Amino acid sequence: MKISAFDVRVGNLIEHQGKLWRVLKKGHVKPGKGGAFIQLEMKEITEGTKLNERFRSVDTLEKAHVEPRKMQFLYADGDNHVFMDNESYEQMNIPSEDLAEMSRYLLPNTEVQVNFHNDSPLGIELPATVILEVIDTEGVVKGQTAAGSGKPAELETGLRVTVPAFVNIGDKIRVNTDTGAYMERAD
Repeated sequence: MKISAFDVRVGNLIEHQGKLWRVLKKGHVKPGKGGAFIQLEMKEITEGTKLNERFRSVDTLEKAHVEPRKMQFLYADGDNHVFMDNESYEQMNIPSEDLAEMSRYLLPNTEVQVNFHNDSPLGIELPATVILEVIDTEGVVKGQTAAGSGKPAELETGLRVTVPAFVNIGDKIRVNTDTGAYMERAD
């Protein structure tokens, strides 16, 4: 299935240069001259080599034919993450190194899509956003303007994001899993 380079998400599996690749990072770049493009960092599935590639907005990529299954993240167990199939209730382990940075968005009971290729798990696709609790951030300084650039915050999974000055320890926030950026406070 062909998809636009702009529609590729972190965790997607694509066929490129005759190989199967997992998208690790995605960035939108708008240079001063010329058109915008997408910068993708990808890891080859079998050999583990990495590739940084740029794609223009008109480029299309071949999304790999995989069998998606809805699964629930249960817990981290040493170097593995344990997932449960929502239909058969079977549990399976995925090595932490295969998840890379995606593990920082996982809380117990998070529903994800696990992609299988020839009955072996290739990776996961996260939901578009997740809600995480702030466990550490700087306090608000009296007289500081609200138009500031934000402050660093550490979330319950170890993820670090920049949040507005009004966000406090204990607040739950919505984070974009593609960019790792703060979106809004969550209830």
